Amino acid sequence: MLFAVFTIYFFRDPEPNPPSGPGLVVSPGHGKVDAIEQITEGQFMGGPCHRVSTFLSVIDVHVQHAPVAGKIVYFQQTAGQFLSALKPESGQRNENVLLGFASAETPGEKIGVRLIAGVLARRIVPFVWMGDDLKRGDRISLIQFGSRCDLYLPLHYKIKVKPGDKVVGSHTVMAAKS
Repeated sequence: MLFAVFTIYFFRDPEPNPPSGPGLVVSPGHGKVDAIEQITEGQFMGGPCHRVSTFLSVIDVHVQHAPVAGKIVYFQQTAGQFLSALKPESGQRNENVLLGFASAETPGEKIGVRLIAGVLARRIVPFVWMGDDLKRGDRISLIQFGSRCDLYLPLHYKIKVKPGDKVVGSHTVMAAKS
């Protein structure tokens, strides 16, 4: 009975309620921001960018949302290990899905989301495919159990969160265009 209650709680999926406004990027996941850094992401972003990483514990909602309105122009699912999602190297070594968005607001602008499986999370279930047009806040995936969600942004965006902040998927503003 306890397992059934936990399972129902774990797979909850609150209705998204994204803020409106130009140039806003909302959190793709529910959890705690644990890293913000400038990196070089070559698969989709093609160079230097911001990476805002959110850790999703087993008690967080595990449905992810589109951070911006746009089209899915890149979709790469990579098999890998199942290291703890708390480890920084989990993003490169664990099973993951990298989604690339072409912004609907700014032609030519790219926003990336990497969905990363953790030690317990053994399955990433994408809800989107190449060519899908999405609104900010639309559901994009489910990562089962503890995991990580990395957001890649162009360097001209101003980051609005800091490490340790709790964020709510499709609701918390992570960054804004400067």
